[in-house]
Amino acid sequence: MRRVVITGMGALTPIGNSVEEYWTNMKNGVSGAGPITKFDTEKFKTTFACELKDFEPKNHFDVKEIRKYDRFTQYALVAVEEAVQQAGLDFSNLNCNRIGVIWGSGNGGIQTFQDQMMEFCQGDGTPRFTPFFIPRILVDIASGIISIKYGLRGVNYCPVSACATSNTALIDAFNYIRWNKADIIISGGSEAAINQAAIGGFSAAQALSKRNSDPATASRPFDVDRDGFVMGEGAGALILEEYEHAVKRGATILGEIVGGGMAADAYHLTGTHPEGEGAVLGMELAIEEAEIKASDIDYINMHATSTPQGDVSELIAAKRVFGENKALSISGTKSMTGHLLGAAGAIEAIACVKALQEQIVPPTINTENIEPEYASLFHFPLHKGEAKKMTYAMSNTFGFGGHIASVIFKKV
Repeated sequence: MRRVVITGMGALTPIGNSVEEYWTNMKNGVSGAGPITKFDTEKFKTTFACELKDFEPKNHFDVKEIRKYDRFTQYALVAVEEAVQQAGLDFSNLNCNRIGVIWGSGNGGIQTFQDQMMEFCQGDGTPRFTPFFIPRILVDIASGIISIKYGLRGVNYCPVSACATSNTALIDAFNYIRWNKADIIISGGSEAAINQAAIGGFSAAQALSKRNSDPATASRPFDVDRDGFVMGEGAGALILEEYEHAVKRGATILGEIVGGGMAADAYHLTGTHPEGEGAVLGMELAIEEAEIKASDIDYINMHATSTPQGDVSELIAAKRVFGENKALSISGTKSMTGHLLGAAGAIEAIACVKALQEQIVPPTINTENIEPEYASLFHFPLHKGEAKKMTYAMSNTFGFGGHIASVIFKKV
């Protein structure tokens, strides 16, 4: 099997509109949560989210492009541009038949769908849909537009596994390169679901925090007082490349992917398995593929959405895989970024790569009282990043429907 390395990254997140800004704020424990500004929340049970800050589409796209692209596609293109620039990719000198895009989103153009249907329902019944309605809402359209922009003719599609989508995309990209079916794949995910439909829907499912009086502290993974997740938005992009190909063109190698595990809880429509069955299998498969031992993992970026059931089931799964291991650091970075749904794995992969590069474990913020049964099992860096010598980091993502995807990164 061929080695797969990371040569570029791009981030557009609630705590930073570039990789460096995102990582700096993450190390310092900055919260991206605040009152929702995108719509009137007066009648909603949850009135806050982790929105992007200072993002203006007109600073990145012309008027025609803005009309064509839903926000989730706009976010994807901005993050990918940063990653392409960091990787130093000159596509005119590369074989674009062997460069692909595997890009994920859980909801696609949900904003466009909502806006167009509201306009139709509030009108006189005459259909006046934009001709871009269908392409704007398609969940796979971002991958297609990325390939069109850069002229990439390799493998191109969008996996969908709810909140495990980005890790699924990364694992698929990892495999296509290992199998010698591509030399470079642009991978990651984007999501733009802070609107009435998504906030109302997740609230109805009892998934969102209702800590409206103090949004900045609402996301508190592992804490006994957690009451649900905080919605986030944005995108994360990673350039995955075959090792020899990267070396030959003189690319800077940021990290390496060495294993991925995908599984299913096979348990419930929205809830995780109480004993973490799928999570255990996903983590074990990733460790097996990486050809390492569980004790070699130095840091886990947990899925840790701050939901009562989900956090505990993941801690149970971690205990089953790693036992009691105070040398193992774990954190829930959604405490800062909120939950980016299908894009969560992408920005958390970037956090893992930066953690290994700088040998700093990102923290869990807001958490004060860790579930007592698990507080002594692992090391929980709280509030600010901590220095630590690390070689391997794991990122977990779980999605509605029982989808599981775990990825292991290695320091280079």
